[in-house]
Amino acid sequence: MQRVSHHLLLCATATKAKCCDSVLGAQTWNALKSIVRELDLENAARPEGIVLRSKADCLRVCERGPILLVWPDGIWYSDVSPDRVKRIMEQHIIGQQPVEEWILKRTPFEAINGVLSAEIRPQINPGKD
Repeated sequence: MQRVSHHLLLCATATKAKCCDSVLGAQTWNALKSIVRELDLENAARPEGIVLRSKADCLRVCERGPILLVWPDGIWYSDVSPDRVKRIMEQHIIGQQPVEEWILKRTPFEAINGVLSAEIRPQINPGKD
């Protein structure tokens, strides 16, 4: 199994779009895929590990989307657009410095008895499905 440095979850193309316009969400997802490839972040030879990406139907924020959740850092970015994706990848994922002005919230991991866990509350306007 390959080492993973980050897993990026993008809430952008929900079937019941509440957080953002579905066209903007799809464009942001396509930009994320493209930039991850362009920056060679899926390369198994990266010493830090590969960067995984997943398109999430809903992260239950339901406002200020698209929302990008960066694990294991527990950083939630709001209003993520195709224009913002590259800076997040370069500054946060590669440079290890989150883009502070775009952070919606933080849910950092803690080690409890050797097991990682994260506190996810309080939710911001949780969606009702």
